Parts: sequence; C-alpha cells; structure tokens
Amino acid sequence: MPDASVPDGGPPDAENPPGGTDPAPPAPDEASATPDDLDHAPAGETDPGPAPVRDAGHERRKAPDEREEDERGYDDLSQVHQLVNNNFYGVVDASSAAFGFGAASSVGLSPGTIDPGRTDRALRFHLPPRPCFDEARRKLLDHGLVVLTGPEGCGRGAGSLALLRAVLGRGARLRSLSPANALADLARSRDLKAGQGYVILDYVGELHVEAVQAYGIGRLSEKLLRQGSYLVITAGETTHRRLALRDHCVPWQAPDPVELFEHCRNKLPRVRVEPDAEQELLRRIGEQRRPADVVAAAVTLSEEGAERALDTLRDRYRERVREWFGQQPAADDLLALAALAFLEGIPERVLERECAALAAHVRTFELSGEQPVAESDGSTTTLLSGTAHHQSRARWRERAVGLVTTEHRPGPGKDAGRSERRLVFTSPRIRELVIAELHELYGYALWYPMRRWLSELALLGDLETRTEVARGVALLARHALVEVDENLLKVWSDGITSQRVTAAITLQFMSTSEHLAPQALNIVLNWTDNNGPGRAVTAAMALTGNLGSLYRMEALNWLWFLTHRGERIAVAARRSLVLLLQSAEQDPERALLTLRYVRTVLSKAAPGSQERSIALRTTAQLLEAARLDAPEPVAAALLRTVPDSARHLAALWTDVLHSSSRSRAVAALCRTLVHLREDPSVTDAVRELGDAMREAMTPRQWEALCRHLPIALRHPDYAVPGTRELAQVLLGTLRGRAAGPRRSATPVIPTASSPSAQGGRAK
Repeated sequence: MPDASVPDGGPPDAENPPGGTDPAPPAPDEASATPDDLDHAPAGETDPGPAPVRDAGHERRKAPDEREEDERGYDDLSQVHQLVNNNFYGVVDASSAAFGFGAASSVGLSPGTIDPGRTDRALRFHLPPRPCFDEARRKLLDHGLVVLTGPEGCGRGAGSLALLRAVLGRGARLRSLSPANALADLARSRDLKAGQGYVILDYVGELHVEAVQAYGIGRLSEKLLRQGSYLVITAGETTHRRLALRDHCVPWQAPDPVELFEHCRNKLPRVRVEPDAEQELLRRIGEQRRPADVVAAAVTLSEEGAERALDTLRDRYRERVREWFGQQPAADDLLALAALAFLEGIPERVLERECAALAAHVRTFELSGEQPVAESDGSTTTLLSGTAHHQSRARWRERAVGLVTTEHRPGPGKDAGRSERRLVFTSPRIRELVIAELHELYGYALWYPMRRWLSELALLGDLETRTEVARGVALLARHALVEVDENLLKVWSDGITSQRVTAAITLQFMSTSEHLAPQALNIVLNWTDNNGPGRAVTAAMALTGNLGSLYRMEALNWLWFLTHRGERIAVAARRSLVLLLQSAEQDPERALLTLRYVRTVLSKAAPGSQERSIALRTTAQLLEAARLDAPEPVAAALLRTVPDSARHLAALWTDVLHSSSRSRAVAALCRTLVHLREDPSVTDAVRELGDAMREAMTPRQWEALCRHLPIALRHPDYAVPGTRELAQVLLGTLRGRAAGPRRSATPVIPTASSPSAQGGRAK
C-alpha cells in the first residue's frame, strides 16, 4: 500500500488510501484562511449535488435508490448506537456485561499514549516468565523490536509493557500503535520518536501480504536502534511462520500458575485460609492457564475470602453449561437453546417463530440427503433426527434449568405498559459459554442450517432481532473467526441494507473484545480495499461506534479517504463522520479530536479545490447534526458540556459561512442558539464562540454576519424569546454592545429550516 502518512498528523492524501501508521491527532490552533466577504462564495467552492449518472433510465434510478437504502441503514445504525450507547462507550465488567463480554479495556489496546498509571496497575502483579522473558529482552536490545507469539490470554500484553520498562526504565514514555500498521511503512514514517517504547497489541498483519518484507523489517530495526527506541509486538502463534518476522519471534509462555499465585499473595494483605480450602485453592490454581484468572483469584481471596475465591475458580456457570450438554439434549431442546443464544431477550412470541424456522432449516438439510456428522462422542447416530414440530412455553421450565429465566420488559422505545415476556440467560456469561459449547461439540450438520437461519434473520429480521443476531455472531467469532468472516460477514457486507447493517453492528460488538477488536479493524479495512461500493459503504458504517472510538485516527483517516470515492460511498463516509461526532458526545476527548481533524482538513485544503469543497460539505453536515437521542444540535450539546469546543466550532462555522453553504451554516447557528437560550451556564461558551469567530474574520465579514444573523432570527422557527439576547452575546462580546440589525444592501440569507439535515443527513 502506498505510504500516505501525513506530516504533523494531518489527514491523509486524498489520492491514496491512508497507510498503516498511527499519526498523532491534528492540532492546528490557528483559524483557517477565509475569503474576504461573507456575501460572496469563493470561486470554485460550490456545493455540488450528486455526481452525474449515465443516460440510461435504469442507471439514473439505481444510484438514488442505493443512497436511499444506505440512508435507511444509517437510520438503523443510529438507533442501535442510541440504544446501546452506555454499553459501547462505558467500561463494564466482563462478568456482567450486557453483550456477554466486557469492553475492550486492556492497557495499550487503543492506539495512543499509554497512561503511566494504567501501566503501573497492569504490572502490579506481573511475574516475568522464564526463560522466554530473558530471550525476548535480548532480542529487543539486539534488534530494537521483538514479536511475542502465543495463545490468547497467555499474558503477552503485560509482558510487552514489562519488557519496555525493563529496557527503557520506569519513567519511559510508552505509546501504542494500531494493529493494522504496515511495519515496513513505520521505518519511513515520522511517528517513531527517539527514546520511546512502542507496542502493537494483537498484530494481525496488513492488507497486502507483500507489505512486510525482510528488507523493510531490517530498515525498521535499524531506525529503532539508531533512535534508541524499542517496539514490542504481540501476535498469534502462526506469526512466527512469516519469513520477514521469523527471526524476531519469541514464543511466550504464561508463568507457573501456583508461583504466580504466591507472588500475588505476597503483594496483598494476607488472610487466614483453612488447610482443606488452601489445598483445593492450590489444586484449582494449578489448572488455570490464564495469568489474569490467577491474579483475579488472588485478589478475591484477599478481599472476599477463600470461599468466594473458590467460587471464582470453580466457574459454576461453565460447569452448569457443560453438564447440560453432557446429558445429550434432545434435538428440540438443543435447537431451542441454540436459537436463544443468538436471539436472547427478544419477545417470546418472536423467539418461538424463529425456533420453528431454525427447525425447518435443519429438516431441510436432513432431507437433502447429505450425511450429517456423528455425535460429538463419536457415535454414528444422526445429529438432529426427530426435530420437534412444536415449541411449548412450559417446556422451558424443564429444558434449561439454571440456564434460562424469563422477565417482562418493554421493547425499544415502548413504555412499561407494553412489556412482553422475554427469555434471557440467568447470567450474561452463559450466552457465550453456550455458543462455545455448540461450536466445540457440533459440526456441519448443525452449523450449516444455523448459518442459513442466521443469514435469513440478517436479511428479513427487524432491527431488534438483527441486533441480537449481531451480538451472538460476535460471540461466535471468538471461537470461529474465519468461519464468521467467510460465511457470514463477507456475504452480508455486500448484501442489501439490512444485511450490511447487521454486519456493521456485528463488528461493533466484536470490537468490545480486546482480542477481536484488531481482527474487526482488519476486516473493515479489507472491505475498503477495492471490494466494491457495497462493502465500502458497510466499512464506513462499521467505522463508527466502538470501533471508531477505539481506533480513532484510523477511522478518521479512512473515512476521509472514502469521502473522495464515488458519490454513494462519499455520502456514506460523510454520514459516518457525523455519526462519529454524535456518538462521541459522552467522550469529550474524542469529540474534540473529530472537530480538530475536520478543522485540519479545511486548513490544509487549497482554496477552490475539490478537497476543500468536500471538506466544506462534511463540515456543514457536522454543524447541522442533531444528537442521537434529542432534536438538539450536537454543537449545542458540545458548547454546553465540552470545554474548549467553542474555538474549534468557531473555526468550522467561519469556513462554512464563507462558502456557498453559508445559508446552512446560518441556519445551524440559529438552531444552536435556540436550544441554548434557556441555559445561563452556557453564556461564557457562546461569548467564546463569538470571540473566536470574529478573530477569524475580516472586519467586512464580521459586519456581514452582524447584519444577517439578526435577520435570520426573525424566521418563525427561531423567533423564540431569549434567542435574540443570546445572539447579542455572540455578536457583541468584543464591542461591549449588541450589534443591532441594519438593512443590508445584499440579498438576505435564506433562513428556512432544514429538517432533513438533522442527524447529518446528506442532500
């Protein structure tokens, strides 16, 4: 892939896709250049409509129809982000996460500077495994980089941080790079600074296999050594087969669990443990393979006692699920539990219908004449012969005792008076365990009809059903990533709108798992790489939400690149950029990064260029966007809650006010003032907004705004008590008085509201 890294962390070259480097956030503090007069748009900066299409009637209809379908997809996606916003962006405990697994919270997983305090906490109980730690340290000192390979959960992440501290010292600056980085491109980039430590966690490779060659890795090693910097990469066990990296790999092993347990106990307050309990503790500790589980047991022992620590190690939920499957459940019970694993929490009446549909797919498979695989114990009986034709609600009391329960709750957007009975697992962890057992015990005879059933749900299901399907498929990806990618995601990503939205939501759920997140990013980036407009639009959808939050610069760079593709893809990319800002409302740092990024794009684009025209259209949509859960503009919410947002919004507003989209900018400014008029606490932010806008304008431009804004506020949609007074704060901050309206010799700016623009909808 061409090297498209941008000096100073700016946006990528529009002519080439962004490279794998992890640029620093854009940080221009100066207002971008503006034309001389608000009343006249600069030459070449038009607000073009859709790209021309072929003369054929079919082609003329096809593009608008596709964009309308994409628009409906974004409406669905916005609803999902609104409904699960707390789960996407909040840090939750894995044992009680609503999605069956916790938020991606490993230190260094999200690219950027690693907080020293988080590193201290991550390494509090770290015990260097011997001899692999010593071997990795030698390779790191000799070559400037090392690759730690091994199975998931063996402690590679903590080991990478410990290695960098061992080489650079406790006070060293550590930074995480994106797992999609092109290693060969790092040697040519300006991202590597002297005397720093870098990690790439769960490296998954690049879009092109030939991108990593021994020569490129050699140059990277030389640059790291020359600068006194070090890079540690963690990857799966197969990475050592890659010739370019083979000499840099060290197979990583977890420390002895009993030794690690005693190491943790020595750092924690000691508690008295009965001999029998201690003996069982040590026996169960010896069975653990994940250092994180050993540490968790030691902490639980210190804080809650031996019995609670034993409960943690016994994993009663796992034992309960394995016991249920060990009883060789009947076909109708098995299919019902399998259906619930992918449709937990939907209304019972819908679940019954879909259970029947799954049974029909299984019967169709059996009648097709294909030979089903044998039972998991090696017997030759048919896997699912005798599938039941009837689902009894009372049967659940006997079918999955201790695994499933019922509760009444309303559907999305409905009041409590319209609640319905829904089947749910007794613990969120059970859902993942059931899917793991299904994958471990049953083969093609179950999973072929299951995949057809899931694809049917992705095609025809309502949004609530498809969201649960996406949740379940994301859990399945933990155990069958290649199967999920090849047989489900790849097909859905180029399907109709409902399928593409389901694929995008699945990747959002995958990104909440620390080990699936890099894989989800890699899948998305592959879809942007010459795989057709359908998959490119799906990629744009997927780069919002949690995936866009975790890999912020990667998402912004690729979405900006997609705004330069065909009109359909460009419209989707702009919508995704808006959705990134809408979903970042609860994350001030990410909201500011998005504003700064677009501000950088505008400042670097040449006047009159296509680049600037695209940037202005995108900026206008950002300023018009409404919050996900309210009609209030996002700009108003940011001014109210995010310090320092005023100066960035001012720069964006100033640029759009001086373009052909000035009427949209004035309308967005009026709507923002309307929604802020009753909040006295926001006066200072509005004054700061006005100061920054006047600073960026010429006197003539400022006078034009002072004339036009009061006129625009006479429109019935904006003539609300309190709005004019707030506008006076905006316009009169540096004069010491409000700028009164004067009759202008220039045409009045159109002030009609634009409901279709709310939520960032493109026209």
